[in-house]
Amino acid sequence: MELWIIATLAAASFQTVRFMLQKVLASGALTATGSTFARFAYAMPFAWVTLAGYLWVSGASLPRLNAGFWGWTVVGGAGQILATVLVVMTFATRNFAVGITLKKTEVIQTALLAFVVLGEAISLSGWAAIGLGLIGVLMLSRTPGDINALFAGLRSRAVVLGVGSGFFFAVAGVGYRAATLQVPSEDPLLRAAISVVGVTVLQALSLAAWLAWREPGQLRAVWAARKTAVWMGATSMAGTLGWFTAFTLQTAAYVYAVGQVELILSLAASVLFFKEKVSRLELMGIAVLTVSIVALILVA
Repeated sequence: MELWIIATLAAASFQTVRFMLQKVLASGALTATGSTFARFAYAMPFAWVTLAGYLWVSGASLPRLNAGFWGWTVVGGAGQILATVLVVMTFATRNFAVGITLKKTEVIQTALLAFVVLGEAISLSGWAAIGLGLIGVLMLSRTPGDINALFAGLRSRAVVLGVGSGFFFAVAGVGYRAATLQVPSEDPLLRAAISVVGVTVLQALSLAAWLAWREPGQLRAVWAARKTAVWMGATSMAGTLGWFTAFTLQTAAYVYAVGQVELILSLAASVLFFKEKVSRLELMGIAVLTVSIVALILVA
């Protein structure tokens, strides 16, 4: 199995745990923005330790980073901040598994954005599999109990938040893919570790400034939630390192496509940990998406 697939599967697993912890925090004293800041703030020390440890073990040195790296880092980091805030807000309108699924419109949006920005093309079979996944997302877009037609459900707040988060995750994926390609090194792990540190520092500092200005009480709340938030930071860093490693080796659209294995994990978390119910239509949508995951793995 190729390294980028292993890294993506690991990233999806860590991300599922991180979203579970983030939902718990967002359901308490933290707002969506405060919960997002907690993720980056507590991930930052782990990112630094990981980079320092890898440099020590490998004997490598830090390469010189150009303006292109920092520019793409800002683009990707801003996209991830906005995407994370929106997906946390989605938790208040839909259950855990469906909130994660709606975010997965990032796959088709990333494919389109990567083609426009980076010139990365997708094969016809790849587009077919992505289209199948989109059908599954549309099946999941209706609010439980809604008797209107399927496409009428697309006007719901939950779908706007979910699809919006998918767009900004697409921006993040394309930005991160471009940033890792700017690091002058042949070592994918070193490129990933450097990118994770750069992004995490920028995100933590920018959100800290925002909260100090708009929601100063959230800074104290984030510190008070440290016993849970520190684990969210650890899983966030591990997941991000996996995503970045995959981005150094494969196009962002295919990485996100394989990462849809997170849907299966989030469904299990929704039922087993949060005791939430999943409707028959939602199960059908997840089944369709599962088929698309397998197809995308085969054509990647």
